[in-house]
Amino acid sequence: MKKFLLLGTVAVAVLFSSNIRAGGEKKSPEYGWKNQLVGTLNISQTSLDNWVQGGENTFAWQLDVLGHFENDREPFNWTSTTKLSYGMSRIGEAEARKSVDEIRFESVYRRKLGWFVDPYGSFRLETQLTKGYTYSDGTRTAVSDFWDPAYLVESVGFGFQPASFVKSRIGAALKQTLTRNFSALYSDDPNTPEIEKVRSEVGVESVSDISKKFAENMLYTAKLQLFSNLKGIREVDVRWDNLVTAKLTKIVNVTLDFRLFYDRDVSKKRQIRQALLIGLSYSFL
Repeated sequence: MKKFLLLGTVAVAVLFSSNIRAGGEKKSPEYGWKNQLVGTLNISQTSLDNWVQGGENTFAWQLDVLGHFENDREPFNWTSTTKLSYGMSRIGEAEARKSVDEIRFESVYRRKLGWFVDPYGSFRLETQLTKGYTYSDGTRTAVSDFWDPAYLVESVGFGFQPASFVKSRIGAALKQTLTRNFSALYSDDPNTPEIEKVRSEVGVESVSDISKKFAENMLYTAKLQLFSNLKGIREVDVRWDNLVTAKLTKIVNVTLDFRLFYDRDVSKKRQIRQALLIGLSYSFL
């Protein structure tokens, strides 16, 4: 876990130093609303007929909808982001299985005081659309569902922007894990006789956002979230999202998605998800 945190820190430092070397004159800020809503559909298909070398038919699809709504004014900045991702895959004659499922919303209000740091307040929600399963020996076991679990995080503190493409903040935070039928997996305290459907934690949250263009058609975005309930280094929840998008044409993109997740209450080992996607992208706003 330490090497992943170190890798994230090094990545931020390298990007920050490259921006310093680039230099350049500061541009006058453009105030007002800046909205963006983008939908992406990725499809993968393989069909075999009398293929003597072996193999199975495959079909997979993933739909992503990303929204960014920012109201930047001289005294404040209010930014809200939303993400909806859902995908299915099928191999051979097996039933279709869910490959990705995420609902995510975050809103951050920052008051500009002209200092190096500015006070902020934020709210974040994370959950999923449909029921999720694990598969073993031809059977499936339900392990999650809509709002089961759901994560809510409220935070107040101070934010700063060390570079034009980096935004960071740190503050006191409240985190709630909400469940319905899968409390034993996500919210229950095994040291108590009753089953807790809600787990509340008080701690400190740190969030860093990066959005950097490496070329005219290539964009790197990342978000590193750390939450500590102050009980020890092993109790730090980590979510690190990385996305590299290359725009081949006006509507065709290639995307590399890498995500690292660690929450000791869910699993004592880190979780990793990686996907390489090519598909169609359309901007509604």
